[in-house]
This record gives sequence, structure tokens and C-alpha cells, in this order.
Amino acid sequence: MRLKSILAFVFGLAFVQVQAQQTSSPDTLKTSGGPLVVQPISHGTLALKFKAKTIYVDPTGGAEAFKGVAKPDLILITDIHGDHLDTTTLGTLDTKGVKLVVPQAVADQLPNKYKQQLVILKNNGQSMQQGINITALPMYNLPDTAGVFHPKGRGNGYLLEIGDKRVYISGDTEGIPEMRSLKNIDLAFVSMNLPYTMDVDQAADAVLEFQPKIVYPYHYRGTEGMSDVESFKNQVNAKNKDIEVRLKEWYPKK
Repeated sequence: MRLKSILAFVFGLAFVQVQAQQTSSPDTLKTSGGPLVVQPISHGTLALKFKAKTIYVDPTGGAEAFKGVAKPDLILITDIHGDHLDTTTLGTLDTKGVKLVVPQAVADQLPNKYKQQLVILKNNGQSMQQGINITALPMYNLPDTAGVFHPKGRGNGYLLEIGDKRVYISGDTEGIPEMRSLKNIDLAFVSMNLPYTMDVDQAADAVLEFQPKIVYPYHYRGTEGMSDVESFKNQVNAKNKDIEVRLKEWYPKK
């Protein structure tokens, strides 16, 4: 277990070092409360803007990764690995007075200067921040046994209720029952990279079960390179053409 955790940390740290500013254009989704702007940044990092409030999810890559993006009003962090929890990047951002929604394991690793800003959620915990209802969801590897990269209860996926839309951010997980049982998801970000999360086939199967209206494959670089997101899209749409699979550029061109 310790070796796997070290390898995952090293992988995340190496990834953070090569990130650059966002390489993908933003998307806009209409909601009952106004437009929701989705800005892919890189790997597991993204920004959401709603009602002039900006949410950063797993900010990594330094301040330059967010060039052209408004400063954060809220930050969500899913897990302790370096491609999700990057204290160096946090230190480059204007986070004065900004709430950080995190699991306990992340809180334990953050510098003391952030302690008064933390909203600590366990799996299934809820909090209202910036007018957005946030539910922390489980994210973990299967089978949930000793030695896995992501044990159940350590990290959080997140379900955000934004206007009349429900946004699911999977974090590092496999196609767990808690994902498959989700209902009425308008927008989903689903990870798929081996050996850390799940493969394309499992991700497609899980998505076909909970049927989000729109899904972004993200967090899809593993030890063997990029996952085949085109195959993911084809598998999903072969069985359900109503699910819109949006393929964005999450990784800078070399």
C-alpha cells in the first residue's frame, strides 16, 4: 500500500510540473439561474463560472494555468495526490477569504494558513457554498481492499446543484455503485486512467448506467499514455445516442 501511494504521489507531482495554461475553449450550459461556463484546464483540473462566481476544482499547474480565468470564489479538492492537491499552486492563487471544500485527508495535509477557510466534508456530507449545494460522494478503487490507490472514504467526488442543473465530478474512482446509482445528472466529469482509476470500458459501462445528459471524459492520462476517449465516446453512443460525449483537449500539445 505504501509503495502504491508513493508511486501515485510521484506520478501526480510529475504531472503538475508539465502543466501549462488551459488548451481547450470553454463551454456554456444554460441553467435556470443563468449560464454555467465550463473551462477545462488540464487532467483533473477545471473551472466553473456561475453568477459571476468562479469555482476551481483540484487547482494545479500554477497561476499560469488559470490565465484568463477569474480568481476563485470557491475551491474544491478531491484527494491527496499531487495531481489534485497542489499546495504550490494554491500558494500562487489569490485565495484570501476563499472557502476550500475538502475531505479530512486533504485538510490534514494543508498548511495551517488555510485552516480557517476549510469546509471539511465526509462522503455523503453536504454544504451550501456561494449559493451552490455541494454533496461529497464516495470515490474509490474496486475491489476496496488494502493497498489500493484510492481507498473508500479518503477522497471525495462532488455533486453540485447549480441553478436547475446537477453536476457530477467523479474524482479518482472506478465505476462504483454510488456512481451507477446517480439520478438526473446533467453534466458529468468522469475519470479513466489505468492503473489509478478505471479503463475506458468500465467508464463507458458506468456512464451508460447513470445516463448523464452530457459527459466529459477527463483525467485520462495514465502510466501507459492517454486513454482512448474516442473509444469511450463510441461505446457510449452505440448504446445511447442521447448522451452527449464532449471530448476536449485536457493536455498541452508537446
